Amino acid sequence: MATFSVYMIRHGQTYFNKYRRMQGWCDSPLTAVGEADARNAGKMLNGIHFDAVYSSDMTRAVRTAELMLPASGNADLTVQPLAAFREAFYGYFEGDDTSQTWFEVGAPHQAPTLSDIIATYGIEKAKDFCKAADPFHQAENNAEFWQRVNGGLDTLRANQQDGDKVLVVSHGNTIYSIAARFAELTSPERPQNGSVTKFTISDDAVQLDYIGRKDHLA
Repeated sequence: MATFSVYMIRHGQTYFNKYRRMQGWCDSPLTAVGEADARNAGKMLNGIHFDAVYSSDMTRAVRTAELMLPASGNADLTVQPLAAFREAFYGYFEGDDTSQTWFEVGAPHQAPTLSDIIATYGIEKAKDFCKAADPFHQAENNAEFWQRVNGGLDTLRANQQDGDKVLVVSHGNTIYSIAARFAELTSPERPQNGSVTKFTISDDAVQLDYIGRKDHLA
């Protein structure tokens, strides 16, 4: 049985993050702060030799990975994009004001913010509520999200060897969702831009080692 480590990083700050806009499958560039987030994440991981590097196929994630690699001492590796590790798709709400969207999604359930939805119902229901509130019903629900993400986990399992260390650049909702599925989380707050969340993955299990760290790691 192969067991390997996955260091999952939330991409650096984007303009949509700065302007508090819904950003799932729509994309916006990294800000100067976001580029610094990426380099700092690389520095936190400096000294760790990675065997493979993947990222969501969103530009913000690929760019974060590209900036991280030299700073982490892994400049010889090539980023492999995987659509499976994209952010959740928010359908009709893509690009809208974040607070207004989550109020519209959560208010019928007496949970007017994303944190309220997560704290009361869990991150999985947030996706179901979002699809229900989308007038086109094209936002991903939880089952659709996990069908995609499970494919990504299966790809890692198929490609990696026992003892490998793998870097994956993904997104706040996606990272939090994976962590929440396999561990009891005490906070509804998603990992910050440029933070590191570590998982240990085997053929039949996913273990959360830590979430949202922004200190030097070994």
